[in-house]
Amino acid sequence: MRTRIIGAALLTVGVMGLVACQPADDGKGTGTTAPTATVSAPKGGEPTAGERRKVPDFVGMGLQSAQDEAQKQGFGSLRSHDSLGRDRHQILDRDWKVCTQNVRAGTTADVGTTLDFGSVKLAETCPSKDVAAPSVAGGRIPDFTGKSVKAARSALDPSTSLTVKDASGERRWILVESNWKVCTQSPASGSVLRGRPVELTAVKFDESC
Repeated sequence: MRTRIIGAALLTVGVMGLVACQPADDGKGTGTTAPTATVSAPKGGEPTAGERRKVPDFVGMGLQSAQDEAQKQGFGSLRSHDSLGRDRHQILDRDWKVCTQNVRAGTTADVGTTLDFGSVKLAETCPSKDVAAPSVAGGRIPDFTGKSVKAARSALDPSTSLTVKDASGERRWILVESNWKVCTQSPASGSVLRGRPVELTAVKFDESC
């Protein structure tokens, strides 16, 4: 009985050794072992640092489409702003269209260049050029008339005491300041601020002061 067990064991080892010594079939009947290789997929149109590419014409495109196209062309640093100077945020890019671009179409620029798109909402008309945001120059208060309350607030030092009232007299809450335009201001434009409080009255942009 012991002799049979030893013989069976030897037979099993021999068969395993024979199988292990057989070369792998490469599918062509040659009996040679097919080599294993790791192939890296090409990166396609990904830009390299310092590479320069031509800037497309984005004016007239939807903001989201313009951003997608810019990224497709290798420009990854993108910004946008309100062309009407109301300091609105472009929260849903598909609701905005491009009016201006900071790098002229056809210019060859480094792919690291930041492209800034001036935009308005789809139902609005693009201005002939971006409306400049008000700024406090030389410590004097600018003319805020017709500007958005948000733009006025952004122009002032954060420490400035600012009061805004509804010019219609209805005492409405001015919640979304970019939707309200300034009717009157105190101090008057050109006055030296020197930490003085600022008072504004405003109505919604589709209303008359």
